[in-house]
Amino acid sequence: MQLPEAFITRTRAILKEEYPAFENALNETPPVSIRVNTKLDLKPSNEKVAWCEKGHYLAERPLFTADPLLHAGAYYVQEASSMFLYTVVRQIFPNAGKILDLCAAPGGKSTLLAEALPENSLLVSNEIIRSRANILAENLIKWGKSNIVVTNNAPHDFGALQGFFDAVVVDAPCSGEGMFRKDAGAIKEWSVENVKNCVKRQREILMSVWDTLKTDGVLVYSTCTYNREENEENIEWICNELGAEKINIDIQEIEGIVVTDYGYRFYPHKIKGEGFFLSVLQKTSEAPVAKLIKNEIKSVKFVTLNDYPEIRIKNSEEWRFVREENLLKAYKSNNFPDLLTLKKTLRCIECGLTLAEIKGKDIIPSHQFALSLDIDVEKTQKINADYKTAVSYLKKEVIYLQNETKGFKLVCYNDIPIGWVKNVGTRCNNLYPQHWKIRMKL
Repeated sequence: MQLPEAFITRTRAILKEEYPAFENALNETPPVSIRVNTKLDLKPSNEKVAWCEKGHYLAERPLFTADPLLHAGAYYVQEASSMFLYTVVRQIFPNAGKILDLCAAPGGKSTLLAEALPENSLLVSNEIIRSRANILAENLIKWGKSNIVVTNNAPHDFGALQGFFDAVVVDAPCSGEGMFRKDAGAIKEWSVENVKNCVKRQREILMSVWDTLKTDGVLVYSTCTYNREENEENIEWICNELGAEKINIDIQEIEGIVVTDYGYRFYPHKIKGEGFFLSVLQKTSEAPVAKLIKNEIKSVKFVTLNDYPEIRIKNSEEWRFVREENLLKAYKSNNFPDLLTLKKTLRCIECGLTLAEIKGKDIIPSHQFALSLDIDVEKTQKINADYKTAVSYLKKEVIYLQNETKGFKLVCYNDIPIGWVKNVGTRCNNLYPQHWKIRMKL
């Protein structure tokens, strides 16, 4: 690996005598790690990630595209170091009510937050670039949690939500030094000038959303880079200019993480993972008085599921059901006022749980509902597909069933739902989303 001379000089100044071990690690094969969903009970023989009970290392990298369980949202392929956020949530804000993941695509930290936070919380998962926001929405739909809103907004668009969030996670766009051994392109794009540009952009992002964090709220700031400008110097700037103080994390039982004056560093020669920096801060400055946003609950026309017996959802008494044009939607009752506020304030790609599309007299169950952890699988007509059939389904090929009644069937693989088909007798209409289908030849 040919590293830029300026990077070597700057990083050697940080690591000193440890630098040779660090550079040697960059030439090693990166570890492969996944984080499992509650949908999957992974065998305990896998080596666990020390700072995330849901994280596991794999002995080698399989062809993930060929695994129906990946498409079912049973696990997420995530770099191990970034899973440290799981420890942070469990220690610092395990009961937070409203959380913003500002720079969320492709969805690793948002799926982690959804897993670590309580069911009654509300997570806003945002991405500014529309194409990446669509990928984010896909990954979060697969994860199956209903307490997530996916938005496609610039940081300054959150200005109306003053003091709204209990916690804000900013995994800031950075110079990417920590990904050098996984991404050769990051090496080519690196320069000292780019580091400076990243610092400017990071501070602009932080200033844009600072007022959305309530007083005493928690900011989690992270990067996948090593230099102090984008890491410790930014944290010092937040404390001095925006008003915050560092929160310490208990890592006594975790070896290899380096504690600095303003955060926690992960180096590939000291831990089994890539380069990463994280700091946790508590806001000490006063949040502005929130502007009242009229959410107009009284104007919402609710429906009941009596007219939709095909829809089997767990704990139906905890939901509010709404017909929005041709869609049947479900919203958790405890979050409904906040959901209306978000829909009125932001560009929401996904908000609430889409249960079905209504076409005349037909009720077509949605793919989001198929993958939701809230679908009552035991009360839903389903079929268990073998591997070959599951892959054919995910490639959106025609599926044939024998001795099955007509109608909508929930296709499962290893008892985990992967989507719907409509059995019309001689064959099945494959309802897997066209833009999600496997295009690779398997």
